[in-house]
Amino acid sequence: MLMRTDPFREPDRLTQQLLGTSGTWSGPSPMPMDAYREGDDCVIALDLPGVSPDAIGIDVERKMRNRRNLLTVKAERRPVAQAADVQMELSECPLGVFSRQVVRADTLDTDNIKADYDAGVLTLRVPIRERAKPRKTAIGGGAAHKQISG
Repeated sequence: MLMRTDPFREPDRLTQQLLGTSGTWSGPSPMPMDAYREGDDCVIALDLPGVSPDAIGIDVERKMRNRRNLLTVKAERRPVAQAADVQMELSECPLGVFSRQVVRADTLDTDNIKADYDAGVLTLRVPIRERAKPRKTAIGGGAAHKQISG
């Protein structure tokens, strides 16, 4: 049997459940995320341990008038089906719906998103549009040509 030694853990858990901040079937909870640029891609990595790939949804919403472009990831972590002779001893993993919205820039090509799910991490690779990539412009004038990055 597993024993808990933190005397404040249980009151904290109950408070989180009452206030709806624990992610246990109360409503969408955020998921940890890393975002970085790798070459010509924007990479977004989201931690979703214990979530089945068929319980993950990715939605791209384009609102042109107010310029709010959203990339939404939703996932649901369901309870483990238990047999009649199984008794749960300890349950700390949050259950329910997890959601994360990212306001995306117009510089990202969301029509060509690549998604990969491995070891509990959802990795999205979003290509950067050609027009957003740095380019060089030649300036003419006399015998000398100069290259300016911009």
